[in-house]
Amino acid sequence: MKRVLTFALALVLGTVAFAQVPKLVIWADDTRTPVLRDLAVEYKAITGVEIEVVEIAFDQIRGQFITAAPTGQGPDIIVGAHDWVGELAANGLLEPVSFGPKLAEFSVSSIQAFSYGGKNYGVPQGAENIAIIYNKKLVPEMPKTWDELLAFARQITDPTKPMYAIVFQNGPDPYHWFPMLSACGGYIFGTDANGALNPCDVGLANEGALRGAQLFADMIDEGLLPAGVSWDTMRALFFGGNAAMVISGPWLVADTKAAGIDYGIAMIPSIQCADGSYGVPKPFIGVQGFMVSSFSRNKVLAFDFLLNYIATKDTMLALYHRNPRPPAHLPTFELVKSDPDIAAFGLQGQNGIPMPNIPEMASVWGAWADAQSLIANGQATPEQALQEAVQKIKAALKCP
Repeated sequence: MKRVLTFALALVLGTVAFAQVPKLVIWADDTRTPVLRDLAVEYKAITGVEIEVVEIAFDQIRGQFITAAPTGQGPDIIVGAHDWVGELAANGLLEPVSFGPKLAEFSVSSIQAFSYGGKNYGVPQGAENIAIIYNKKLVPEMPKTWDELLAFARQITDPTKPMYAIVFQNGPDPYHWFPMLSACGGYIFGTDANGALNPCDVGLANEGALRGAQLFADMIDEGLLPAGVSWDTMRALFFGGNAAMVISGPWLVADTKAAGIDYGIAMIPSIQCADGSYGVPKPFIGVQGFMVSSFSRNKVLAFDFLLNYIATKDTMLALYHRNPRPPAHLPTFELVKSDPDIAAFGLQGQNGIPMPNIPEMASVWGAWADAQSLIANGQATPEQALQEAVQKIKAALKCP
C-alpha cells in the first residue's frame, strides 16, 4: 500500500502545480511536536517535501484554526479532539478522510467519534476516559458499589485534617460529574431513528440523572465530598495523602508516579438505581487525532503523510510513549495492551459514551455547569437545578 501511494505521490509532485516543492504545515501540542518533527525529517528525505511543525497549546488550536483557515494562513493539518469535528465540519473547515484498506486498522469507536454527517474527518490517535485512581496505602479494598464507597468514606473522612475518601473536580466541572449522572440512565442527547444524535432530546434531568445528582448533593451535605474542587486542589489533596482516591484520567498518572504514590486504577463504583438494580457509571470517551484543513492547497500530501507515516506502528507507538493513552490504531494497541494502566482505563472505557461531537454541545456546558454549582452550594435541589438547565439548553437550541 505504501509503495502505491508513494508512487502516486511522486506523480503529484511531478505535475506543473508542484513545479516548486510544496511545504506542509502542522499545528500540534507540545506532547506530539517532538515525534512529528523527527518524522518530518524522514518525510523530507524520502519525498523532498518540508514539514513545518508549529507548537501551539492544545486548547488554543481550535480557536486559532477557525480564524486562520479561511484566510489561507492556517495549517494543512491540525491535532485535535473528536468533539471539535461537528463545529469545524459544519463550517466547512475540514476535508473528509478516505481511509481505504487502512480503515480496518482503527477501532470502530474511534472512527465513529470522528464521524459527522456520514463522513469521517480525522485519523484517530488515542482515546481517553476517566476512572478511579487510588492510593493503595489508604484503600485496603477498592469499593465495588457506591454504598461501599459511602461506608468507607464515613470511616476515614475528616474535613478538619483534611482527609477524604474521594475527591474529584467539581468546581464546577460537569465532565468529571457525568459518570454519576449516567450510571442510572442520564445522558446528554438522545438519538433519532437513524441513530443520529437528537439535540432536542436532553436527558440531564431524567430519573437516572437525578439519582446521581442527589448522591452528589448528599455527599456534600454530609461532609464526605468537598465542593468547588479545582484541578489544583484535587492534585494537592491526592498527592498530599489527604484523599484516598480521585476520579481522573491518564493525564494524572505520570504525576502520580512522580509523587511516589503506590497507586491502582479501578472502575468507578456502581450506583444503585431507583428500581434496585446497579448501574455502571459511563464516563465520556474522548478521542484525539489528526485532521486536514479543507483550505489546504496540499491535501494529497497531507493525507499521504497521515495515512503512510502517522498511521504506522512505529509512529503511533512513539506518540503513545510521549503521552500514554489507549491507542486507536489497533496494531499499536496490541503492543501496549498488557500495560496494567491501559487495561484498567480501557475496562472503564468499555462502558463509556463518546463525547457528543455535534455543534449543539456548545450550548450544554454553561447551563450544566451552573446547575452543578447551584446543587453543590445548596442553592437549588438537583431537580430544580437540572430541570432549569435542560430548559436553558433547549431554549438556546430553539427546540420545540
